[in-house]
Amino acid sequence: MFYGSASDISQQVLRTDVAGMPLEWIDYREAVRLYHTEQVAYACGSRLYTVYGGYSAISGCRSAIDVNSIISTRGTSKGLTFVRNEYVPPLNNRTLFKRDANLCLYCAMRFPTRDLTRDHITPLSHGGRDVWNNVATACRRCNNHKGGRTPEQAALQLIAVPFTPTYAEYIYLKGRKVLADQMQYLLAHIPRSSPLHARLSDHLSVGESAGNAISD
Repeated sequence: MFYGSASDISQQVLRTDVAGMPLEWIDYREAVRLYHTEQVAYACGSRLYTVYGGYSAISGCRSAIDVNSIISTRGTSKGLTFVRNEYVPPLNNRTLFKRDANLCLYCAMRFPTRDLTRDHITPLSHGGRDVWNNVATACRRCNNHKGGRTPEQAALQLIAVPFTPTYAEYIYLKGRKVLADQMQYLLAHIPRSSPLHARLSDHLSVGESAGNAISD
């Protein structure tokens, strides 16, 4: 049984290791399991909801678990630092479009996801690869105009340099809805030199002024 709004139930929880490094997003079922099995070392962020269980036959008290927006779990993660440093996230359109803030990197207009496409800057027919550094979010009009040409051949210019997200950036990109406290936590693990850092800092400033969660 839950205590809280129905929207709270769908809110993802950010799981980290004991050193505080972001690991993944989990749903409320996995979060409750981690609390119940005493794998949660500590929690921070805001309380999302309280989950009530059964009554104790001895004390008559009902069990209750408060689930926070960020939880740190026990256990070592040997080798994870190396993996994180070398990690290249899988490429898919959802995270690509979110990386580029739903902007067409050619005409600089923002579009709904249904009107966006993945463009290969150096076309596959020219030896280009399907990798983060060679793909850009493009509206259908710009992609059709570019066709199988390079931007130079099509007289187009990119408004931003494509980049491969870091481990922490990819966790952000995978999030369906990122609360302000979760965003602040992830921001601390995103390099200041990253194009995402400035953008998310601006989102946080706006979110703090409006008092709302950040959602992309």
